[in-house]
Amino acid sequence: MGITDPVTNALGLISTMMRAGVIAPMRPDKYMRIVGAMQRENMAITSGFAAAAQRCPDRAGLVDELGILTWRQIDQRADALAAALQALPEGQPEVIGLMARNHRGFVDSLIAANRIGADVLLLNTSFAGPALAEVLQREGEGRAVAVIYDEEFTETVDRAVADRPETTRILAWTDSDTDALTVEGLIAEHGGQEPVRSVEKARVILLTSGTTGTPKGAKHSGGDPGVLKSILDRTPWRAEQPVVIVAPMFHAWGFSQLAFAASMSCTIITRRKFHPEATLELVDKFRATGLCVVPVMFDRIMELPEEVLDKYSGRSLRFAAASGSRMRPDIVIKFMDRFGDVIYNNYNATEAGMIATATPRDLRAAPDTAGRPAEGTEIKILDSEFNEVPTGETGGIWVRNSTQFDGYTSGSTKDFHDGFMSSGDVGYLDEEGRLFVVGRDDEMIVSGGENVYPIEVEKTLTSHPDVAEATVLGVDDEKFGQRLAAFVVLNPGAAATPEALKQHVRDNLANYKVPREITVLDELPRSITGKISRKDLKDRLDNA
Repeated sequence: MGITDPVTNALGLISTMMRAGVIAPMRPDKYMRIVGAMQRENMAITSGFAAAAQRCPDRAGLVDELGILTWRQIDQRADALAAALQALPEGQPEVIGLMARNHRGFVDSLIAANRIGADVLLLNTSFAGPALAEVLQREGEGRAVAVIYDEEFTETVDRAVADRPETTRILAWTDSDTDALTVEGLIAEHGGQEPVRSVEKARVILLTSGTTGTPKGAKHSGGDPGVLKSILDRTPWRAEQPVVIVAPMFHAWGFSQLAFAASMSCTIITRRKFHPEATLELVDKFRATGLCVVPVMFDRIMELPEEVLDKYSGRSLRFAAASGSRMRPDIVIKFMDRFGDVIYNNYNATEAGMIATATPRDLRAAPDTAGRPAEGTEIKILDSEFNEVPTGETGGIWVRNSTQFDGYTSGSTKDFHDGFMSSGDVGYLDEEGRLFVVGRDDEMIVSGGENVYPIEVEKTLTSHPDVAEATVLGVDDEKFGQRLAAFVVLNPGAAATPEALKQHVRDNLANYKVPREITVLDELPRSITGKISRKDLKDRLDNA
C-alpha cells in the first residue's frame, strides 16, 4: 500500500488538474518552457506568474485602475524592477517591506523581490508609524531594508524609518508628480534588462492579524502540490478564467488567492480600494467566474439598496470565496438567494494554511460552519489534557497538514502535540464532520467561575430582529473576575434598547451569560481584513 500511495496521489493530482484545465493540450516544448520558468523562479510562491507568461503570454494577466497587463508584460516588468533593485546605489536590499494596496505595483514588487532572493515583508496598510517601525526593526535587524509603499502612506513610513535613514524608499503608487524613486520609474529606466537570478529561495513573511497586539511575522517558503488538488477538488476554479480579487493582497488570504490565481493563469481583476457596487460591476463587466473577498465585504454588498443590487446579475460566478473572519449566517443565505449557491467559506490560519472549507451545500445546511477538513488535513478537538472530546463538545482545535508555516521570525512557533498544531481557536465537530469555530482560546470569558464563549452570546444577540451585528468581550471585574460587555450595531430604523437586548439574552441563555453592559454603535471597529478589533473595543471601555 505504501508503495502505491505516491502513484495514486500523483494520478489523483493529474486528474484534478486536467479537469480544472491546468493541464491542457499544449506542445511539449511549451510545457518544457513552463517548467523551466518555474525552476528559474526557484519553484517559489510566485512561480505561477512565470509559468503563466510562458503558457499564455498575450492573455490579460492583471486588470487594475490603470488598465490591462498581459502575462508577458508582468514578467518583463518584474525583470526590469528586479534589475533596478540590484542596481540601487545602496546595494541590493535583503528585506523588502511592501505596504501597498491591490494594484500592479504590489505584484511587480512581489515577483521582483523573489527574483533577487529578497525576503518580502507584507505590511498591513492600516499600520500606524510606531507599529510599522517595530515590525521593520524586528524583521530587518542587521539587514539591508527597502520599503516599497503607496504614496498615501508616506507620513506613516516617514515616522517608521526616522531612525533608519539608510532605508531605501520606493513609491509603488503615486497620486501626484514626484521626484522620488517609483516602481514605474525604475521599470521604465531598466526596461529590457534582466536581473542576476538568486539561487536562494526568498521567503514571504506574512503577519498575523494582530487584533489584540503587535502582529507576529510568520515565515512561508513554499507549498505542497497536494494543496493545489485539495483546493481544486473543493472549489470550482478553472484555468485562464477571470477572477476578481478584492481581499487585501497583503493579508494571508488575499495573498494566497493572488498566488493561486497566477498558478491557474487566471486573469486577476482588482482595484485599490474595495467598493461594494464597483465589485459587482467588475464581476459583470469581465464575466468573472470567481470572486475572492473577506466576509465583511459580503455584508457591504448586501447592504446596498435593492435598486442597486438589481442592476447586477453575477450569473457568471462559479464561486465567491471568503476567509479571514466569521461570516454572518443571515448574509450567507441572502447572498446565495440572490446570486446563486456560490459561497465557499474557508477556515485558514496564517500559521496553518488551509484547514477547512465549507461548500454552498454545507452552508445551506449550517450557515455558520467553517466546513469540512481540507484534503490532507486532520483536525482533532482536544481538551486541556490533550484528550479528544466527544462529537458536539467544545475544545481546542488542533491541526496536522502540509501547509504549516516555517515558524515565527522571532524563532518561536505555535504549540504542538503529537504532530498536531494548535490553531489557537476553540470549536467542535458535528455528526456530519463539519467544523464550527466558537472563538479564540484566549477569548473565553470566566465570569463568576463559569466559562462563557462570546460567540454563543453574540449569536443570541443577533437573533434579535433589531440587531445586525454584535460582539462580546470580557472585562476585569473585582467581584466576578470578569464580566461580559457587548457592543451591537442595530438594523436601520431599529430602536432596541440595551435593557431590551439584555432581556432577550436572559430569555434564551443562563443568567451568567447576560452582558452587564451593552453599547450601541454605528459600526464595529474592524481591521482592513474585516476582523473586529477587540483591542479598540477594550480601549473604549478603559477610557469610558
